[in-house]
Amino acid sequence: MKTLIPSQWTVPKRFRERVGESAGRQRQMTEEGHLLLVLHGLPQPGNPERAARLFWRDKAGAWKSAGQGTGVGPLRAHLTEFEEAVDRHEDRLRTASTAADYFDVLKAATPLHRTSRNLLRTLQEAREAIDDRELINLRDRAGEIERASELLVAEARDGLDYTSAQQAEAQSKVSLQLARDGHKLNTIAAVFLPITALASIFSMTLRSGLETWFSPWLFWVIVGAGVALGFTMKARVAPSEQPVEPVTPPVKTRRALVRVSAEA
Repeated sequence: MKTLIPSQWTVPKRFRERVGESAGRQRQMTEEGHLLLVLHGLPQPGNPERAARLFWRDKAGAWKSAGQGTGVGPLRAHLTEFEEAVDRHEDRLRTASTAADYFDVLKAATPLHRTSRNLLRTLQEAREAIDDRELINLRDRAGEIERASELLVAEARDGLDYTSAQQAEAQSKVSLQLARDGHKLNTIAAVFLPITALASIFSMTLRSGLETWFSPWLFWVIVGAGVALGFTMKARVAPSEQPVEPVTPPVKTRRALVRVSAEA
């Protein structure tokens, strides 16, 4: 029967019967004093497949890992990989300023949180099944990783919501300003509409006495005054552009959590 467990491992037969060709969910198995951990590697965004990582502790307390050497070092390195991944995403979150930036962090942090949560559950079950000091330390590290990844997801989601709300508020202000400017233009049009209508009906050939007065300079003065008045009205009506400065919410980093735990 084909299984992920290396053929050279002298594990109980029950282990080989319960482990198939794929990783399945993260879990622990105990049999006759032996412990087998079936864990997942670091998740990759957009890839639903999870790489299996097997760690075996025999009844004498010796650890082995599939393709990663002997001893408990590979299992510690497995958790270190998750800690470094959380730190990388926290650095990205700290410099995020747009909705796309927050979404990218959230897209990567969500599977990381799910995997770290199941990792903590598996190590907790292993700790309850076998009394081993190393498992206690690994379980505690996994708890810090799970908490940090949970905060990472929450901060990324809050940042995304905040950015969306900020943009919606800015758009609402622009719409309100445009409505006010439209009202100003309608008021101006209402004031001059009767004059324009009368001029259209009776034409502009009525004698006013200005036809020959300072001709043609008066004509150009009136044209210039009209142009200046138009620019003045444009400046009064034009909306004021106030760029929205993005505000990044504070990030609760894994490093801060570790420091608080150490001080406690």
